[in-house]
Amino acid sequence: MNLPRIVSREEWLTARKELLKEEKEVTLRRDALAARRRELPMVKVDKDYVFEGADGKARLPDLFEGRRQLVVYHFMFGPDDTEGHNSCALLVDNIAHEEHLHALDTTVALVSRAPIGRLTAFRERMGWTIPWYSSLGSDFNFDYHVANDESVAPVEYNYKDKATLLAKGTPWYAEGEWQGLSVFLRDGDDVHHTYSTYERGLDQLVTTYTYLDLTPLGRQAHITKFSLHDEYAS
Repeated sequence: MNLPRIVSREEWLTARKELLKEEKEVTLRRDALAARRRELPMVKVDKDYVFEGADGKARLPDLFEGRRQLVVYHFMFGPDDTEGHNSCALLVDNIAHEEHLHALDTTVALVSRAPIGRLTAFRERMGWTIPWYSSLGSDFNFDYHVANDESVAPVEYNYKDKATLLAKGTPWYAEGEWQGLSVFLRDGDDVHHTYSTYERGLDQLVTTYTYLDLTPLGRQAHITKFSLHDEYAS
């Protein structure tokens, strides 16, 4: 990668102000997009999903922990995996103190299909406090399209069916476990699904990327190339 050219402070300031105009335009567009996202209609969740948490069985309303909003990160950790996926671990490492979200009536939880014992052990290894639930044995991951098995449900990932995934040249998405994020709103005893995003829709949650995007060298590595944080050389 070529480094930026060296200029005078005055020339740098002119270039920086030009870029600032574009940054402000993007900020306004991002604000407008967030407003449209909040205006999306929602769907009532009628299925009674059963999860396994650190304290035993739980249903979807329990994951809210009494709050109105729930953000579920679909963490790639399948029934046969021995540890969580490195790219998902990077994203969870970047989740801020949960207290800030709790203060605004929002809970964040992780959901994977691995058995709860394996999830709990990996959570302790990583030093996370975010609640993690196993959806093993339920349809949750299939219904929210972060697990694909044609014998269970039609293949879909990032709003694309199997034929589209194959035609796009991404056949790997047609099977196995994948990452995503889903948002739910509780209204009394009723739970509604309001939003889901996948693939690069998750980039905005990786603050490591946000910092690197401000630097001359940029991201340098795809998210899948990062290591678990306890595996870097000291």
